[in-house]
Amino acid sequence: MLIKNKVIEVKGIRFSGEVNGKEVGRAFLYILCNNLHKRPFGFLEDAYIDKKLRGQGKGTELLNEVIKEAKKHKCYKIVATSRYSRPKVHKLYKRLGFQYQGFEFRLDLS
Repeated sequence: MLIKNKVIEVKGIRFSGEVNGKEVGRAFLYILCNNLHKRPFGFLEDAYIDKKLRGQGKGTELLNEVIKEAKKHKCYKIVATSRYSRPKVHKLYKRLGFQYQGFEFRLDLS
């Protein structure tokens, strides 16, 4: 089999949540395309809220902005990953409408 590759453009958007001028949260949304769908999909990565502010709706606020941006880019879905050890995050994702779809497989290269 002959393997070929082609570089494609990916758009990344960094969201930053601030309180009194200090960053207390962040999330990254990557807009990705493939040949399976006409519309792009979003990949949510590194969503984080400062431990002292968790449970106050800050994560919901941040992720709602990510979802709004994905809709603006006409994404047909958003994919988010989370470790098994983060049940509170899973509860937040489910509350926002995310559904459990399967497993994430990871290969560390360093």
